[in-house]
Amino acid sequence: MAELILRELLDAIAEGEPVALATVVATRRSVPRHAGTKMLVYGDGRQSGTIGGGEMEARVVTEAVASLADGRTRVLDYQLVEPTSGDPGVCGGEVQIYLEPHMPAPTITVIGCGHVGRAVADLAHWLGYRVVATDDRPELATSELMPHADVVIGGPLTDALAQAPVTADTHVVVVTRNVDLDVEILPALVATEARSIGVMGSRRRWETTRGRLLEAGVAEADLERVVAPIGLDLHAETPQEIALSILAQIVQLRRAPDR
Repeated sequence: MAELILRELLDAIAEGEPVALATVVATRRSVPRHAGTKMLVYGDGRQSGTIGGGEMEARVVTEAVASLADGRTRVLDYQLVEPTSGDPGVCGGEVQIYLEPHMPAPTITVIGCGHVGRAVADLAHWLGYRVVATDDRPELATSELMPHADVVIGGPLTDALAQAPVTADTHVVVVTRNVDLDVEILPALVATEARSIGVMGSRRRWETTRGRLLEAGVAEADLERVVAPIGLDLHAETPQEIALSILAQIVQLRRAPDR
């Protein structure tokens, strides 16, 4: 049974579905299941396998869903002695359960497959991110030019958003070639749940872009979500250095203490 659970876990990870693995790691006296027993819990509370059923298992499911929300492991200790005192069972023993959330890799969506876009995709892949790369010029959005992107989409941004939707765990990196493209694509991007949206370019370029977007009716509050210029101020010059400044900013954002 444990082997089947582990296979299902690997399938869920491959499909990018969040899932928590609950494992009985220690027991004393009489308990429903032995050490090594495993159970999977999905974000909607679905279960695969069992670690004993009853109230204890129900509590573990609740903790598992919470672990998927905050991404943190948990060690759960239960006494199965006296339900009237709050214990989740009457077997007479004790059980310890290790709860491990498995989250899909966060996504970096790179809009613009020029020199900087390629450098961002390469570094993001090396750092373990899932990479989506898109460009309105199909000749640049190819697997040959973007070998480290998991998904490469050429053509209009609307096609890219349909094929690879931006979620709350997506960081969008806009590295296009001109203001007109930024003005065209940003209204759709600020309407998503993107974790962050960054735009490359000078402060003057962003002021021009921002002004045109406001004139087009984009709400100022929506534009407050945009980081421009994107990247930490490292005095970067080469595409690789610029990519480093961008990814450093994204890592800083993800690792902030309140996240």
